Amino acid sequence: MKTFKSLSDVIQNHIKQIAKTSGLPIGEETYEALATAWVEKKQCFEDGISENNLEEVGFFSKDNEKGAIVLTYSGSLITIGPLVDGTRRAEYTSIGLRTDVPGTALEEDSTLSSDIEQDAIVVFEKGPIQQSSPIFKIAISEEELEPDEEEALLTQVTLDITEEFVEVNKTIIQ
Repeated sequence: MKTFKSLSDVIQNHIKQIAKTSGLPIGEETYEALATAWVEKKQCFEDGISENNLEEVGFFSKDNEKGAIVLTYSGSLITIGPLVDGTRRAEYTSIGLRTDVPGTALEEDSTLSSDIEQDAIVVFEKGPIQQSSPIFKIAISEEELEPDEEEALLTQVTLDITEEFVEVNKTIIQ
């Protein structure tokens, strides 16, 4: 339980919730496996954003014209596209182990209810989900890009990170 116990209480609680909804046996071995996977996914996210000139921020205004990639404490990803004509393309991607949330959900004309900040939840007026679990990390593009270029970048980075998350999940479900 070394890795599990090294994580904050907030993350430990999310791991316990994931274990309950994953179909995996509840216990220390599962918690440790999920904790190890969580640390690996955190690294995948950090590597993915740094390799693609994205920067971590603690706050994202709902009126920001840029888009963002959000990592929740439970390991889900939310891609929030740039603001175009008052709406955004938003996509939610689950970590793949939970059975209580959709695997993916997409809304082409999303609107955020409020600003996004670390440790709070993402709430949509209209979106792929109503609300997320609490936010662990937020990343935005460092470059000024045209909306379609930024959309393509954020989507590709999310796909790359998701593929890595799937590989990490395979180490848990053996």
